[in-house]
Formats: sequence, structure tokens, C-alpha cells
Amino acid sequence: MILAIDVYYYSTKAKAVGVIFEKWNDSRPKEIKSVYLSDIQQYESGNFYKRELPCIISLLQKIDLSKIEIIIVDSFVYLDDNKKLGLGGYLHEYLEGNMPILGVAKNSFHLNKKNVIEVYRGDSKKPLYISSIGQDLELSAELVRNMHGNYRFPTILKILDQETRDIKKNKM
Repeated sequence: MILAIDVYYYSTKAKAVGVIFEKWNDSRPKEIKSVYLSDIQQYESGNFYKRELPCIISLLQKIDLSKIEIIIVDSFVYLDDNKKLGLGGYLHEYLEGNMPILGVAKNSFHLNKKNVIEVYRGDSKKPLYISSIGQDLELSAELVRNMHGNYRFPTILKILDQETRDIKKNKM
């Protein structure tokens, strides 16, 4: 199973969502889990993980990780060419290196060229920025490139984004 995670913020509250799916080319998740959190830390430039990682950890407590092969995060694994950890790297560390992490970022990070592969999907002129730890970077890029969907953003990740932002489902 594959787990993709995203977090959406509402002032000092957050909603963390995980979609679980079986195959890289699935168009629909098998299961969706979510948690609602209060008293979220303020955003700190250069230390995004301090805000997001606690939300992800809360979500992971609701998921049987023994069935998960890899986790996808909406972020970078590394922030620069010297492998300064980003959210994905800190999550990998939290999981004691026992779970591969694949980062899918929508925007580039100017200090990070060696540890990222740009993936173009569909007719998009704008790439996704793929990084990984615990799994080969080329393989990670190829898996994202071949995910279901004709657009820049894979279908399953679009579903995750919509689920995370869905205010009607928020219990906040």
C-alpha cells in the first residue's frame, strides 16, 4: 500500500489527510484517513517541518504502517544540494529510516538541484519536483510520472488535495 499525506491550515488549526492506495496507477484511494488539530505552531521560514511534522505524526497514529510500503509528502525530502533535511527527511528520521519517503513539490527550491528530478506530466510546461529518501530517486520520478491522470498533478494527489481543503468535511 502507498500512503500520500497533506496538511491544510486554518488559522491556528489544521486538517491532516492521508489517502491510501494500492498501485501507483490507481485513480481512486482505497481508504482516506483524517485528523483535526488545534493550537498549531506558526509558520517559521526555513523550518516548515516544525509546523507540519506534528500534524503528520498525529495522522500516522491512525494508520497501520505495517501495511504501508512508502509515504508521499507534499514537500521536499532535502532542501539543498548538501542534503539539508526538508519535511520528508525529517519524517524519514522520525520513522527511524524504516519507511521510504517520496516528496512531490509544486515549486522549485533554488538551493536544491542535485537531489531533485523535475517531472513533466501531461501537457504541462511546469514540472513537479520529485525527491526521495530510502528509495532510488530515478525510480521515484518514474513512479510519479506514470501515476494516473492526464494533467500535471496525478489524480490520486488531486483527490488528496481536495479532501484536505474540503471545508464541508472540516470539524473545526
